[in-house]
Amino acid sequence: MRLSFKTVTNVVVVLPRGRTRSIINFTLFPTITSNLVLHPLLRTPKTPSFHSSLSSPMSSHKVRDNIQLSDVEKRIFDRLLATLRFFNLQTHLRVAGGWVRDKLLGKECYDIDIALDKMMGTEFVDKVREYLLSIGEEAQGVCVIESNPDQSKHLETARMRLFDMWIDFVNLRSEEYTDNSRIPSMQRFGTPEEDAYRRDLTINSLFYNINTDSVEDFTKRGISDLKSGKIVTPLPPKATFLDDPLRVVRAIRFGARFEFTLDEDLKQAAACDEVKDALAAKISRERIGTEIDLMISGNQPVKAMTYICDLTIFWIVFSLPPTFEPAISDGCERLCISQLDISWNLIHLLGKTTFTDEQRRLTLYAAMFLPLRNTIYREKKAKKVPVVNYIFRESLKRKAKDPETVLDLHRASNKFLSLIPCLVSNEDVQIVGHDWMTELIDVPVSSRVRVLTGFLLRELRDFWRVALLISILLHPIDVNDTEDESSQLSKRRDLFNTVENSVIKLGLEKVWDVKQLINGKDVMSVLQLKGGPMVKEWLDKAMACNLPIPQELQRNVLIG
Repeated sequence: MRLSFKTVTNVVVVLPRGRTRSIINFTLFPTITSNLVLHPLLRTPKTPSFHSSLSSPMSSHKVRDNIQLSDVEKRIFDRLLATLRFFNLQTHLRVAGGWVRDKLLGKECYDIDIALDKMMGTEFVDKVREYLLSIGEEAQGVCVIESNPDQSKHLETARMRLFDMWIDFVNLRSEEYTDNSRIPSMQRFGTPEEDAYRRDLTINSLFYNINTDSVEDFTKRGISDLKSGKIVTPLPPKATFLDDPLRVVRAIRFGARFEFTLDEDLKQAAACDEVKDALAAKISRERIGTEIDLMISGNQPVKAMTYICDLTIFWIVFSLPPTFEPAISDGCERLCISQLDISWNLIHLLGKTTFTDEQRRLTLYAAMFLPLRNTIYREKKAKKVPVVNYIFRESLKRKAKDPETVLDLHRASNKFLSLIPCLVSNEDVQIVGHDWMTELIDVPVSSRVRVLTGFLLRELRDFWRVALLISILLHPIDVNDTEDESSQLSKRRDLFNTVENSVIKLGLEKVWDVKQLINGKDVMSVLQLKGGPMVKEWLDKAMACNLPIPQELQRNVLIG
C-alpha cells in the first residue's frame, strides 16, 4: 500500500515478530519527507538504535606481536640511529600514534611521526642533516612547521624527507588546557608515559621505540584494546573530551574506520551537555569539517554518521542557521542517515567502478542532506539560501565547490525524476512534472525526451550518474510486505541500470562534447544584441535543433 504524504500525517504499523506483534507509531512530515525513500521494512527513517549501533558485542582482532618493518623503514631508522651514534646523543627515538597502531594491525602506514625525549625536533633534524652530509648524502625537504593550534598543531614540528618518505619530528610533551579553549595553556617536555596519557585514545597511545626495536604500551591497555576492538580514552573520557572536544569526533572516526566498539563511559561522556557545549564552542569548524570529510570518504561512512546521530551531536556537527523555514521535524537526522545508508548500499550494489572517489564522496553528502533540500534561510538583503549551503560553508568550512555541486545535484535529481518514466518505457510517455526548458516549445514531441535529457547531461557532465542515483532515491518503488531490504535495493539498482542504458542508447553519454553550431557572437551579430539572456536562449534553441540528431550522424555529416 502506498501512502500519500499530502494526506497522511500519522501511521501505525503492525509488524509480526515471532508469535507477537510489534506496533510502531511514527509521524510523516510532508515538508521534510515528501518524495523521499522510506527505509525498507518499516518504511520509516531507520538507523541502528543507540544500543545496537554503539554496543555491539566485542570481537577479537588480529594484532601482531611485533612490528615488521619494510625495507624502506629499516633504512630510515638505520640512518636515525646512526645519527645518535655519530653525535653520541642520549636520546630515545619513538614512533608515535597511528603508524604503530596500523603496523600492529597488519596495515601499511606512510605517516611516520617520531617523538624525542630530550631534544626538540628541529635540533635533531639539524643533526640528521649534518650526519647525512658527512657520509655523502643530502638531506631533502627539510622544513619547520610552525605551531598552529587551530589546525591541531600545538608544537613546532620539524620535517624532512628520507628515502622518499616524509618524517615528522617533535618532542614528547605534557599539556594543560584552559576551560574555554583547546589550545594548551602550558606545555613542557614530558615523559613517554605523560605523552601517552595525553593522547586521544589508547589505541593511538602506543610507541615503537626505535632504539630498542620494541613496542611500548605505557597506558597498559593500548594493545589489549586493539585486540578486543575497543575505543577508549587513556584518562577519564569526560576530562579528556573537555580538554580537547575534537577527540569526540576522532573517537567516532576511528571507531567506524576499524569497526571497533565505543566504550560505555566514553559514550556517556560524549553525549553529556557539558562536552557537547565545549564541542560547539571550542573547536574550529575547519577541524570538524576535516574529520567529517574523512568519515564520508572512509570505509564506514554510515556507521560514522550513525555514531554522530546516536551520541546526539548531529546538529552540533551539522549546525544550522539561527532561523530557517520550514521547521525541521524531530527525527530528521535519522532520515538523513537513512538516505545515506541506502545510497551507500546502492553504490556498492552498482559496483565501485561506477563512480570515482570524488563522485562517491559528493553522492553521499547529497544523499544525506536530501531531507534538507527544501529548507532555506535568509541571508543579508533577505536573500533565500538553502541551509545545505550553510552547513557546508559555515558548519564544516568546506571548499566552495562542495555545496555548489551538492545543490546542483539536488536540483538535477528533480529534473531526472520527470524523465525517468519516459526513459524506462518502450512506448511514448508524456513527460510529467516538466517545468524546465519550457522555452523549447518548437521541439517535436518525439524528440523532446532526448533533447531534455541531453540538456540535463550537458549541465551535469561527468556527474550525471550521480544525479541519476539521487533521483533513484526519490523515485517511488513498488514494494510489498514480503520484500526485504536486499530485494528493494535490487529494484533500485535495476532502475538505475535501465535509465543508464537508455541514455547510452540515445547516444547522449558524452553529449557535453557536442559543439554548438553557432556561437554567442553569431547570435549577437544576426539579432543585433549586446548580450543578455536572449543570447543564451537562442543558443539553447540552436542546440535543441542539434540534439535530436544522433552524434554518430552528426560526425558523418561534418566529415562529409
